[in-house]
Amino acid sequence: MELRRHPFVRELLSLHLPPNDYVVAGSGPLLAHGLRQDVSDLDIVARGDAWKIAVSMAEATQPPSGRGLMVVLFSGDIEIFDQWLPGTRDADDLIDSADFIQQVPFCPLAEVLAWKTRSNRDKDQQDIKLIKEYMGIV
Repeated sequence: MELRRHPFVRELLSLHLPPNDYVVAGSGPLLAHGLRQDVSDLDIVARGDAWKIAVSMAEATQPPSGRGLMVVLFSGDIEIFDQWLPGTRDADDLIDSADFIQQVPFCPLAEVLAWKTRSNRDKDQQDIKLIKEYMGIV
């Protein structure tokens, strides 16, 4: 799949965020690896100049997790966070460990698997199964 054709990825790239200052988290990495064809939005963890760009476009508010701040853009298609979920590595570690797929930084699938397993929400069960199958984990 050509990621740049996906409407959310096009919106993300239109922001011109510095690629070393953000990472696509949430279910976005499953889209990048072809494990899902559709996601409800793109969750972005940002720092430095990428975060400055985000807060210049919309007001930062408290996210549902209660951790850090978030900026919602494109009617919710893009959600940019200054921190990720409770119990995960800090933003710098997540961003520095990004896998670049078609020049877009994504969280490694092992990281996605860890937080989806920890959260263990009903909506994560299929993603956990897909990641495990992809990674050869039974």
